[in-house]
Amino acid sequence: MRLRWDLFKSKLFIRYLLSYLSISLIPLIVLTSVIYNNSVTALREEIELANINQLKQSRNIMDTRMSELYDIASRITYDEQLTPYMVHDPYYAMEATNALRKYKASNSIISELFLYYHGDNGVYSSRGVTDVQTLLGQVYRFSNWSLEQFKQDINEIKQPIIRPVDQVVINGFDTSSMLVYLVPIPPNDSAQGTVMFFMEEKVFSSLMDPILKQFQGKVYIFDNEEMLIASRSHGNSDEKMDLHELAKLSEGTHNIKIGHESHSVVVVKSETNGWTYVASMPSDQFFDRVQHIKMYIWVAATLIILGGAMLAVYVAKRQYHPIHDLFQFVKKKNDLLDAEQMKGKTEFDWIKNTLSVYSDRVDIQEPYVRNQYLMTLLRRGAPNDEEADQLFEMLGLHIDGTHVFVAMIAWEEAPDQPYSVQEREYMIQMLTEVEMPERRIHIYGVELAKRDQMALIINMERDEALTLQGQMEQVIHDVHNMIRENSSLVLSIGVGSSYTTLERINQSYIEAATALEYRMIHGKGSVTFFDSISVRPEHNFWIPKDTLLKLTQSLKQGNAKVAIDTLRTMFEELKVQQVSIALLRSMSFDMINTVMRTASDLGIQDAAQYLPEISQYESLEELELKLGELSVFICNQMEKIEETEQRTLLDEVILYIDKHYAEYSLSLEQLAEEFRVSVSYLSRSIKEKTGETFSQYVWHLRMNEVIRLITTTDQPLKDIITQVGYHDAPNFIRKFKKEMGVTPGQYRKNVGMNVEDGEDSDNED
Repeated sequence: MRLRWDLFKSKLFIRYLLSYLSISLIPLIVLTSVIYNNSVTALREEIELANINQLKQSRNIMDTRMSELYDIASRITYDEQLTPYMVHDPYYAMEATNALRKYKASNSIISELFLYYHGDNGVYSSRGVTDVQTLLGQVYRFSNWSLEQFKQDINEIKQPIIRPVDQVVINGFDTSSMLVYLVPIPPNDSAQGTVMFFMEEKVFSSLMDPILKQFQGKVYIFDNEEMLIASRSHGNSDEKMDLHELAKLSEGTHNIKIGHESHSVVVVKSETNGWTYVASMPSDQFFDRVQHIKMYIWVAATLIILGGAMLAVYVAKRQYHPIHDLFQFVKKKNDLLDAEQMKGKTEFDWIKNTLSVYSDRVDIQEPYVRNQYLMTLLRRGAPNDEEADQLFEMLGLHIDGTHVFVAMIAWEEAPDQPYSVQEREYMIQMLTEVEMPERRIHIYGVELAKRDQMALIINMERDEALTLQGQMEQVIHDVHNMIRENSSLVLSIGVGSSYTTLERINQSYIEAATALEYRMIHGKGSVTFFDSISVRPEHNFWIPKDTLLKLTQSLKQGNAKVAIDTLRTMFEELKVQQVSIALLRSMSFDMINTVMRTASDLGIQDAAQYLPEISQYESLEELELKLGELSVFICNQMEKIEETEQRTLLDEVILYIDKHYAEYSLSLEQLAEEFRVSVSYLSRSIKEKTGETFSQYVWHLRMNEVIRLITTTDQPLKDIITQVGYHDAPNFIRKFKKEMGVTPGQYRKNVGMNVEDGEDSDNED
């Protein structure tokens, strides 16, 4: 690996190298603790997860065994040998005893099984009948279950309950820890008796031994009332637990401190009977299993020490190389940045600032590109290719509905309302993009060259619940209401036909413009649909009125493609009509007259030279060809006229700026109001005309005037700056230095102008 030592002159390369060295060395400091802690955490999680699974298995076994006891009680309920009549009858009492003996033998955790019917003095078991008082007084003497409480429980319980572990003296001399499970029969409000299952704690708790034999700690079982039912210890577990707090823990894993020792507590709950199973074990046993990891830590540290430095230099060089190449490219574009300001900056700073400048330029240009592209759609339709789809996506346009149409909007002030640039600008911004997601409608506004007019491209998903015309009327109604709620301007709307492809959107645009012309008939503030003016009589022998209107409007808009398509439609209709030659020639001359009249209205006098040639035709195909050529000529002339009008307007705007740039109040809003155009249109036009934004253009005018004054007069710099329309002299001086590389005062000295009293220096300080 060859190392170029001049790389060490770069601050960025040094940062890279230090970064990668740090990446190699820092792990040596933290690796031990991270790996150790991660190992302990992973082992803890593994053990806790194993404990959760083991507890769940234990819970499932317990649930199964308790369900078995409940099933035994249910079978006893419906056992014909154990009805009150059968157990009371001396003849069948032996059969009842044998039946109870079989039930007891069916489950290994049952120490004894008793059957009691309300109101009886005796309790029935596999051994026979025992008096209640004898049973609780002599046979089983519970430490915490009195005879009165026993009688109350067996006569009044409505739901199964389990008695917690209690010390019991059996037959006066044997001592045992027992649990009692009481099940009313039948298990409802009309219970007639109770089945009692006596279970020894060691047998009951032993159900957990095969599953939790690896467990070091203690297991607790609480009933649904948070009473301890039973517990089981494994290993050394002398900790004093707060059982009340344990019973309240939520299901999952918890870390709690008992005394001075940390414990991991696992909790699972039974959905069958609401019991809670809690396993607690000291956390210290985790740490005994990770001592062998320390050896691997030292091995890893040694390897990092040996290879870290070499790897850091190699990687730093590889990573720096493409940045260095990009930096060299950026330096060639240093006209974008102030070299003085970037002195001492790293390559990343140069690249970041260059990208920022380019990003600002792109942000400025994006609205122009979007508006220009939408205007192209309106004039020529959408090309059906992948590049068009990519451009749609790039510009954030979503025209993926089933139908698309165009609406033209014209506005003017309401009576007695002054002209308001702000209101117009607000409306244009509002209509630039409108989304109605609940109805899957996207609307994109395009500001037109004609003053106070805008085109809306409306894309919608077909709603089968409405007619197509009804759906279009609903959308236009919503748009109209939205504008009226936010503006006092009087709106006139013309709506074109709906099409299923963007390729014919230019047709809808011409139709919308045609419909808008009808505001002269319908009045200002009207909404006119092209389809409503194109209704044709059932027996029509003349050229349809809507087609002639569409032809006229396409010529006025300078849209040759739509004009040619309209002529083709008209001639196709003429060819299929069964009319006389005289009537056919009359209709043909009507078309010629329409085209020539439109040219005359537009002031295109040169169109008259086509008339003699057009009038001499031998077939409809020849006439169609000649009218098409004339239409293309008129449209080309209209484009030139429109460009001339726009240039004239822009020339007037630029001339106005050149005369008033020194006025402090000069702004885009003032210009828009002066020339009765929108701010966005004016901003876009100035950019297209001068190659600069309005602010940049005014700045250069002011700066050039300052240069002229400081080089030709001895006025104080502050007065000169104020004279050109700048009230913030320090800010002007900073911008001047960024542009020229020196301050205005230094520039004046460089050209040999001397000003007394050091006014320039003072101002610049």
